Amino acid sequence: MIDRDRAVKRAVVSAAELMVVSAVTAPKARGMDNLVVKVLEERGELLGLAEEMEKLAPEYGAFFARDADNVRNSDAVLLIGCKVIDIGLKQPKEMAHDLNLVMSLLNLGIAIGSAVKTASMLNVDNRVMYTAGLAAKRLGLVDADIVVGVPLSAKAKNIYFDRKWPKR
Repeated sequence: MIDRDRAVKRAVVSAAELMVVSAVTAPKARGMDNLVVKVLEERGELLGLAEEMEKLAPEYGAFFARDADNVRNSDAVLLIGCKVIDIGLKQPKEMAHDLNLVMSLLNLGIAIGSAVKTASMLNVDNRVMYTAGLAAKRLGLVDADIVVGVPLSAKAKNIYFDRKWPKR
């Protein structure tokens, strides 16, 4: 017999793995795969990420600490990032921003949308957080130029909805 908490944890990790599939198979500019994806599921990994987010709060804002509390209470975190690569298109002179950066970010955005759609279809609560991505990048958890974290939870109430600001 599997208890409820263990079953939920296993289901969330399985959902995270399916989110990886959704991200990896999402459409990409010129078919060039520049995505980096990783799932954190161990308690120590989640706590380490949350601690790093709290360390970033004094420099970047209290919302890093608020988001850290969400990560600490999550069942898993999907890290999804991209490397900015040369996609082989000529830079239009009318375009103010680097085309390789723009297309890499478009790939990342489409992959994130595809992944969180999968979580939603599986009734797994989630929140896209650049705060978790920056902390993961600082910790060297993923080799990517730009990273976001997507904490995942399946509890009676969505923990990412009525988020509380940390007490000062």
